[in-house]
Amino acid sequence: MWIKICANTNLADAQLAVAAGADAVGFVFAQSPRRVSAAQVSQITPQLSDAVEKYGVFVDADFDEIVSTVTEAGLTGVQLHVNHDPLLPSKLRERFGSMLRILQVVHYAQDFETQLGALRQDDAIDGVLVDSRTATAVGGTGVSFDWHAASSGFQTSASRLRLIAAGGLNPENVFAAIRTLRPWGVDVVTGVESAPGRKDPARVKAFIDAAKTAAVEMAAASR
Repeated sequence: MWIKICANTNLADAQLAVAAGADAVGFVFAQSPRRVSAAQVSQITPQLSDAVEKYGVFVDADFDEIVSTVTEAGLTGVQLHVNHDPLLPSKLRERFGSMLRILQVVHYAQDFETQLGALRQDDAIDGVLVDSRTATAVGGTGVSFDWHAASSGFQTSASRLRLIAAGGLNPENVFAAIRTLRPWGVDVVTGVESAPGRKDPARVKAFIDAAKTAAVEMAAASR
């Protein structure tokens, strides 16, 4: 089970996530209480293990902005929200090659499976992060989507796409989310915070432990 602790704003929180067993950490470069700059992140990423993936979260950013940020901040992945350029993933793949992981965000809605069907055709995308959305936020909402309604889409697309569940996850419900959706990975922001942009060490550890326990049980059940 791949686990990303997102929206880190400082070195201590990123190191906390890594020490607790996260596979990836994320940094938000869009309008948010958790927003950071490339210069800030450039002071954090060199102090993290090379084995840990470092993602930048971008909302409707253009190619040049993303390239500049990836390069300055030392990122190994990007998470693309509200992308109005359908060729952006391909352009990024051409620019960075396989060294950059590319996640496309999909907001769960009635056309969920149609959206996944279109993304299955895009070889530039490494994975799809399925999130919830509110009237005021495209991510970090703290609101869950309908896992049961989404479960068939997760299972149908699992063979081609790495699907990552996000939106409203926390230490108390991540086990149930994994059991229902059977995702490739999970992503969390607000569910492990003590305040916007500040991680709660106990909740980070509890989230990762619960996700890993669910993954072990899921694997055992499939044998």
